Amino acid sequence: MPPIKDVACPQCGARVPWTPASKFRPFCSERCKLIDLGAWASESYRIPLAQPAESDELPGAPPGDPPPSGRRGD
Repeated sequence: MPPIKDVACPQCGARVPWTPASKFRPFCSERCKLIDLGAWASESYRIPLAQPAESDELPGAPPGDPPPSGRRGD
């Protein structure tokens, strides 16, 4: 039989055996599970927005001004 793997509770860090008997895995208890659920419900966990892409504007140009037109070696 392979050794039982222990994981850390994501809320408090307590070690939890990863077995079917661990009713609240990966959490150590219902309390830690509910604290985590509350954090999700209150939107404490968020995926950060991507940084806006660099624009083609020249440094120091007012926002919204179109870049200067140039010829491309026609």
